[in-house]
Amino acid sequence: MIEKRQSLVFAAPGRVEVQEEPIPVAAAGQVLVASRLSAVSAGTELLVFQGLFPDGLAVDAAIPELAGPFAYPLRYGYSLVGEVRSCGPGVDPAWADRRVFAFHPHASHFVAAPDTLLPLPDDLGFADSVFLASMETAVSLVMDGRPLVGERVLVLGQGVVGLLVTGILARFPLSGLVSVDPLPARRRRSRALGARHSLAPGDAALAAAADFDLAFELSGSPAALETAVELTGFAGRIVVGSWYGKKEGRLPLGGVFHRRRQRLFASQVSTVAPEHTGRWTRTRRLELAWETMRRLRPADLISHTLPLAEAPEAYRLLVEEPDRVGQVVLVY
Repeated sequence: MIEKRQSLVFAAPGRVEVQEEPIPVAAAGQVLVASRLSAVSAGTELLVFQGLFPDGLAVDAAIPELAGPFAYPLRYGYSLVGEVRSCGPGVDPAWADRRVFAFHPHASHFVAAPDTLLPLPDDLGFADSVFLASMETAVSLVMDGRPLVGERVLVLGQGVVGLLVTGILARFPLSGLVSVDPLPARRRRSRALGARHSLAPGDAALAAAADFDLAFELSGSPAALETAVELTGFAGRIVVGSWYGKKEGRLPLGGVFHRRRQRLFASQVSTVAPEHTGRWTRTRRLELAWETMRRLRPADLISHTLPLAEAPEAYRLLVEEPDRVGQVVLVY
């Protein structure tokens, strides 16, 4: 039997398919990678699955394979680990068998230029390393928030990125770290990662804990941004790490937001914030993400591993049973 490549395709809103085709051959200057794991994003990727991706935007201008305009059918995903199976002409043979990370759509095999791949550190396995994209995002969010010694910090949303942000912040000398999520399982994970308190939205203790210096909105829900405004204190900073896609929400800017001189700003991972560009290259940020991975060992957040052929079940779980889901990983 001739081995085939399997690729995940978002065929239409609410529908994913696994397509088979011949395995590509590495051309000059390329390597062929055989995938081992890829992580399913419950943020941007779920927007694509649900048809909530904003019109008129490139899928991801920072990733060459995703730089085109958004349209179905679409190959998507951006967090994959595997091994170099073969090298094309002109490639250093030292790349053969190397374990690598790639910002690449879900697929069992793909060809790439070596300089687009990130070799895995020897002390990190595939299960931890597949979190690199999420960890880089978490590192960027915390850098943009600039937490200070003794501050009171709020993290709204304890999905995978929210949990990683909580884990990073727990290592700062803060006077308080509170997380918020509607799902009990996520709140338990949050406390295990170092949140002093992890509360449900609407919990009376949350209102009592108001006047935060810094808040991160990472829930993916526009309504949570209103909560961030209500709970952040005078001259407090609100970092919006969620990407809402086409979801719209109400934001009350006529009350405490104005009186408290709050600062509201967006953070995302495709670019380095202008104030950091003089010293913080993307390479340096990725190195920090690897080092943070060694400290947090995020593989424990994996709740489901599914073969690529069962990918539709991964998205069903994310939509219908989020209380059961941590990180969903596709296995090749």
